[in-house]
Amino acid sequence: MKAMVFRAVGEPLTLEERPDPQPGKGEIRVRVEACAVCRTDLHVIDGDLPDPKHPVIPGHEIVGIVDALGADVHDHKIGERVGVPWLGHTCGHCPYCLAERENLCDFPLFTGYTRDGGFATHVIADADFAFAMPGFSDPVAAAPLMCAGLIGWRSLRMAGDGKRIGLYGFGAAAHIIAQVIIWQGREVYAFTRAGDNQAQDFARALGAVWAGSSDDMPPNELDAAIIFAPVGSIVPAALKAVRKGGRVVCGGIHMSDIPQFPYDILWEEREIRSVANLTRQDAHEFLDIAPKAGVHTTTTVYPLAHANEALADLRAGRFSGAAVLVP
Repeated sequence: MKAMVFRAVGEPLTLEERPDPQPGKGEIRVRVEACAVCRTDLHVIDGDLPDPKHPVIPGHEIVGIVDALGADVHDHKIGERVGVPWLGHTCGHCPYCLAERENLCDFPLFTGYTRDGGFATHVIADADFAFAMPGFSDPVAAAPLMCAGLIGWRSLRMAGDGKRIGLYGFGAAAHIIAQVIIWQGREVYAFTRAGDNQAQDFARALGAVWAGSSDDMPPNELDAAIIFAPVGSIVPAALKAVRKGGRVVCGGIHMSDIPQFPYDILWEEREIRSVANLTRQDAHEFLDIAPKAGVHTTTTVYPLAHANEALADLRAGRFSGAAVLVP
């Protein structure tokens, strides 16, 4: 197999040739067809997330074909297309797992962070954390659904059922979940970096009723806001934009520090919540809803060996939607 490997903060990923991995008990091997590039991959590579596996193959938005089965695998078959997400394994016995909150497991493994991921031609996955995707014929289009889509869906559920939803940071996750919001008959208000006319035009083209800078106030009070940009200063701005009793959901795994802000923008029962990881139930729900909502992804494709270029373009905001690596 070939893989782009992360070895040290500050160093580019290196293309390496390795023996094909073999699945163990309860595992499957997936021949990677496509792996989307997530901002969390940047957080791993930049050292924002502590204690990654060393070395590690990044990538956790994987779509591919099962080509080998380990012992005691009964729910997958050779030749089946599956998706492999960020949450790669949970212990099943900690208080959170027993309370059906496996996204908060005390002893998890994360794909592309604490176990090898999909910036490769093959990946080993826990069979219980890989999802059959029989209705998804285009692996490139489907790959961003495995994190951007899933985290967007969990964030939207947490935001509640209000009509006016603000999306701060209009990248991969926002462009997917915006389509679900509009399909549900609600309104999208898109917030981007100041002067990012391309992203604002992109949001309007998808059906946003308004698009502007994260520093702007929207023309109407929001019922909820979801923050996908990893910028802590957006939290007070979003609190100012939501109505009394409104909710601000922080959808990222990492964010810069939230600055001090006056209590009066939190008062009147506004809330701040964070989203941590995902559950298998989130995946089942979203993979059922996405086709019904007519979700389509906007992608920029890179060869596997150009992963460093894709990461640099993501960091600089040089494309709309999601970057996808293809072996």
